Amino acid sequence: MAPVFASAAAQTRPPRPAPFSFADFTWLNGSPRTTDTPLDSKFFTGEFRADVNYVLSFNHPTDHTLVGSSELGRVGEMQVQQLGIGGDFHVGQVQGRFMTQFGLYSTMTPRNDASPGRGQWKLDDAYRYLSEAYAGRHWDAMNGINLQAGIFMSYVGLFGYYNFDNWAYQPSYVSSNTPWFFNGVRVQIYPNEKLKIEPWLINGFQAYGMFNQAPGVGFQVQYRPTGSLSLTSNGYYGRDALNDPDRRRVHSDNSIEVKYYDAPRRSYDKGAFSITADIGCESGGGVSCTGGSSKDPAQTFLGFMVYNRSWFAKDLFAVTLGGGAMSNPGRYLVLLPPINGATAFSGTPYFTTNPGDSYRAWDASFTFDYMPDQFTTFRAELNRRAANVPYFAGPGGVTPQGGNTGSPGSLVPGFAPDLRKSETRMTLAMLVKL
Repeated sequence: MAPVFASAAAQTRPPRPAPFSFADFTWLNGSPRTTDTPLDSKFFTGEFRADVNYVLSFNHPTDHTLVGSSELGRVGEMQVQQLGIGGDFHVGQVQGRFMTQFGLYSTMTPRNDASPGRGQWKLDDAYRYLSEAYAGRHWDAMNGINLQAGIFMSYVGLFGYYNFDNWAYQPSYVSSNTPWFFNGVRVQIYPNEKLKIEPWLINGFQAYGMFNQAPGVGFQVQYRPTGSLSLTSNGYYGRDALNDPDRRRVHSDNSIEVKYYDAPRRSYDKGAFSITADIGCESGGGVSCTGGSSKDPAQTFLGFMVYNRSWFAKDLFAVTLGGGAMSNPGRYLVLLPPINGATAFSGTPYFTTNPGDSYRAWDASFTFDYMPDQFTTFRAELNRRAANVPYFAGPGGVTPQGGNTGSPGSLVPGFAPDLRKSETRMTLAMLVKL
């Protein structure tokens, strides 16, 4: 058979630019600043991540337990928060990615998902050592289309799952209390090099399984018209109250990031800020988006966060100031304190999540980064957090005297957790990405 050659037009057609490749976006919050890939090969690009921290809480909980964070779990100790090994497969049009997660993430992330309480086979055990695991197919249409299925990062709340990629270690509540991962299918559509449209069909709002009989649906639209501006909008709809199919959840997450200063040869060489605002609610099953009475309690989420980052000495140092606030009556997105080993599925009588239960909180942080190379960050961060109800671990901690007793989260006679309305802490961390 004679060889088949592409047409002259196809041979001379210039390749389409890769999405968002027209500028350097390593300044963005939630994006790695690495530009080199030392573990690259023809068919596989390897990745290694390590996150080791020490946290000093000025509340000094006796059980070394931190409450209300999806990024940090213990205080007064050296801890491996996350160790990840994985990377990307790329063979022709076929894609694949996996990242392991060892360390505290492998227990903290699954315990915040109540969906494994429905059905068998311990989904929280099955997935606990995987942060990302998906396969996909690429098509050379428009500026590219990807179909991917598995566990992938959600990017709701602007901050990324890996602290190396972020401007701060402890994000504000809008990011810390919203999903880090989705389990399902997504389609990434790039109409041009500046726009991404990404619909999702997923099991639920950060869920390994479904809470009821119907999946959740959502989307992300990301637009970067210039190298100094990024706009991101996420939306979600699902039925995410365990075994309550009448309760429906909607959520909207919207961010803007602006690089307002860029002078590489100056001592102060770069400046950027981000603003994120979220609004959401649940309705049905005895709650309402617009209610407010005992018979019709409100189940809503309102939150925002603002950050400003400044880089110095050719990005050798950086300083980030930020913070935010949230209101979540019903507490359906509040991270449940791990009192007596409580999980999102077990709940606890010591911190209820009944319809209408009040929760309002705010936080502020100061972050200093020393970045001797593109693969290493040494980080020091001061955080102040406060809430309108006792929530953060006080000196007495949240663990019974003899350790966890009975079933997770259950009432222990003679024990009461020491919860306070505020906390101040200092975090020291070494972050590595190769």
